[in-house]
Amino acid sequence: MGAVSAEPAITPTGAVFLSYASQDAEAAQKICEALRAAGIEVWFDQSELRGGDVWDQKIRRQIHDCALFVPIISANTASRQEGYFRLEWDLADQRTHMIARDRAFIVPVCLDATPGAGTDVPESFHRVQWTRLPAGETPPAFAERVRRLLSPARDPAPTAHPAASSVSDAIPTARRPFRGSSWSKPALWVTVAVVFAALAYFVADKFWISKHVTASPTVTASTPATAAPTNAPAFSPPPHSIAVLPFVNLSGDARQDYFSDGLSEELLNSLARINELQVAARTSSFYFKGEHADLSTIAHKLNVASVLEGSVRRSGHTIRITAQLNNALTGFHLWSQTYDRDLRDVLAIQTEIANAVASALKVTLLGDITAKVELGGTRNPAAFDAYLRATKAHLSAFDRTGEQAAINEFSEAIRLDPSYALAYAGRSIALEVFAWQYATGSTVRDSFERVRVDADKAVALAPDLAEGHLAMAFSFESGELNFAHAREEYERALALAPNSERILRNYGHFDVLMGQTGSGLAALRRAVALDSLNPRTYEWLGHGLLYSRHYDEAQATYSKVIALDPDNASSYGYRGIAHYALGNFKTASSICEEKAGNTMSRVCLAVTYDKLGRHSDATAILAKIRAAMGDAAAYQCAEIYAQWGKPVAALEWLDTASRLRSPWLVWLKTDPLLDPLRKEPRFQAIERELKFPN
Repeated sequence: MGAVSAEPAITPTGAVFLSYASQDAEAAQKICEALRAAGIEVWFDQSELRGGDVWDQKIRRQIHDCALFVPIISANTASRQEGYFRLEWDLADQRTHMIARDRAFIVPVCLDATPGAGTDVPESFHRVQWTRLPAGETPPAFAERVRRLLSPARDPAPTAHPAASSVSDAIPTARRPFRGSSWSKPALWVTVAVVFAALAYFVADKFWISKHVTASPTVTASTPATAAPTNAPAFSPPPHSIAVLPFVNLSGDARQDYFSDGLSEELLNSLARINELQVAARTSSFYFKGEHADLSTIAHKLNVASVLEGSVRRSGHTIRITAQLNNALTGFHLWSQTYDRDLRDVLAIQTEIANAVASALKVTLLGDITAKVELGGTRNPAAFDAYLRATKAHLSAFDRTGEQAAINEFSEAIRLDPSYALAYAGRSIALEVFAWQYATGSTVRDSFERVRVDADKAVALAPDLAEGHLAMAFSFESGELNFAHAREEYERALALAPNSERILRNYGHFDVLMGQTGSGLAALRRAVALDSLNPRTYEWLGHGLLYSRHYDEAQATYSKVIALDPDNASSYGYRGIAHYALGNFKTASSICEEKAGNTMSRVCLAVTYDKLGRHSDATAILAKIRAAMGDAAAYQCAEIYAQWGKPVAALEWLDTASRLRSPWLVWLKTDPLLDPLRKEPRFQAIERELKFPN
């Protein structure tokens, strides 16, 4: 025992890094003491307050330099989505992806009966065996195993295999002698001795080792080494591209998620206002919330070169924000900072982070970044809080009640700060959605009038606020059918925020409807590039392709929407319409029948059933549309009658839509379902009355 303990530490500082949840500190202490007793140097953090910039830099350095990383897994880590050990795990996982020789430097330890398959750990932990040390009780065999793994004689580039055997994980890979080798007998005996020692270790260790089994395909000689498809596009992110991941809520209250999510989105929007940066859109960045994906995976999926992540801890009107920027290509840490501030300073924090990110990415800025970031914001903590609640409600609203809740929260933010331009723009956009989807009767026009009032106010308060001009464009397009002014506002919004996915998406869609298919489709494809995981963005590209008469590509794009979001009901209807336009009537009907209650699916079924000779079924579908929507369905009735070959009835319904100033009339110029009417004098007169821009 004395001889063993007298041996020097095996490697430089941080030979073994122990990572554990605070509830497992006692068990981790036992493991640490057992390893140190065997002469193994261990980095074991026992700080009561973990976190902050200095701590962050320290653990990053230790994980970068350590020879072995030992994550301690238990029910405590399996059930906790938050905690600093998660950051340590992610850093270790990133290291395995960046450097091939590091793929076997992780030695997971499990303290209890936590099942491997059900534990939320990075994928790299799945590829090696787990050692089970109940309550941290550490036998000499485990310490000896660690000593062998740390031995300088081991293969410098070990290969990790899924569910590796105890023997292969315990000793270096032996080079098998072949016939005619020049190995000496002593060398051979040494090799045999090592093998027997490994076997003896396996026998001793079999009661402690638990393999972490994962489902993996059988690898044969013909199986590629990687799972990447051969047609996968090359990964070549723009140098100044960035994704902002949702910051982790460390407040200990899940009800505060809206605050951490909202603050993350505000930071994303702040960076998006810097024209020199390309920022992945919110939906795609937030796709990874709770996934614990490694930076390399995120970077490849979003095609970005850097990732901003962090955490938020809120207590009353004080907040601690920790932000860190990483190079997703190399895994290197570029910048980090912790801010302890009053909530009223949140605008200043956003500005500081945006400046720091731009500096770390070596971006040459044109213009005052502070003016861009703080444009339209508020320094009233209660107003900011209400605005974040409103934004969360608007993004998650799926019915009339949800959208009205968003409108109410925007109204509260405005009440608390009557100069809050972003809140006016937000309420205007929420009101436009409400008018389109949920308002009925006279409330439709009332809602659209409120859309314009709020948009005017937002632009008056902040003339260079892109969101204000987007709200104004919506008002002109849908509320007033003033398409010339709508185009001017879209162009102004895009000039102010050329990298905004939402503005690109709406601008591109509008241009296609106005007959400008080249610029429209280009903007829509750009939006998809910025928001590649958002089914909604693909849906709008599908609309652009459909109304540009690219029917094959349109139906394929709608298929992608459905794959990403099987509950996206309207995409079934539009995909069916694309097949209908191609003459695939049976296919169209079967697709639309999957979500038959959606308005667009009903339009699809009404025209498709008629072509299939099911005239009574088609008539019944039209009756359902009218019963559900009344005269608000005038435009859809015109589409159906046009396809039924009844131009008189179709034109009567278009007259009704025109009298009601239906927002659907924006589709009239390029709508393929109205093609049978285009030579009709009355149709041409309605088109002239709408004054579509050339």
